Amino acid sequence: MRILLLGATGRTGRLLLKQALQRGHEVIVLVRDRNKISFTDPNLRVMQGHPADRACLNTAMKGCDAVLSTLNISRYNDFPWTPLRTPKDFLSNVMTQLIPLCETHNVKRVIFTSAWGVGDTEKDIPGWFRWLVKKSNLRYPYQDLYRTEELVKKTSLDWTAVRPAVLLNSKKISPPRISKENVPIPSLFINRASVASFILDALEQDLCIGETPVISK
Repeated sequence: MRILLLGATGRTGRLLLKQALQRGHEVIVLVRDRNKISFTDPNLRVMQGHPADRACLNTAMKGCDAVLSTLNISRYNDFPWTPLRTPKDFLSNVMTQLIPLCETHNVKRVIFTSAWGVGDTEKDIPGWFRWLVKKSNLRYPYQDLYRTEELVKKTSLDWTAVRPAVLLNSKKISPPRISKENVPIPSLFINRASVASFILDALEQDLCIGETPVISK
């Protein structure tokens, strides 16, 4: 397949990019700084631009079969109270630009990373984690991920919002526990490499269309 990947320079996105190329997909990445992609591949095309810029997205989407996104609202470091590096509505803004272009380019499949604790899973996460999300700057990505999910739910796209548990920076791939309506009960963690692998499985096997699966170890 020909894939447009957003978020390819992030910690999960880098793993997703490499796994997609290993599986033989043609990948177009839209990145704000092309120098952050440090390798070349015959099936990789790097475009520089902003993912919330409709003109950039329009150019990047031409001829694509699917859009994958691991974008997030980032902070300057992992400390939960660290100031944001991206706008509070960054994710929903990107999706607002993306949805009409999917119709223009006849792209039906959209898969993006959300988070365990968004929407109806807020009640399912541990109490201490729920407190942390509400009291720290973690609340901003969770709020915007909810808005992003609500946007795609109103479309006719074949969308999947993947809700990973707490992300670990491991490159080990293992089959995830897939939870729907808190069954089975998720574990607390999942490896980023496993998230990337699940996204590609969902793309290739048409898994979880119109769903918000929670994935964990």
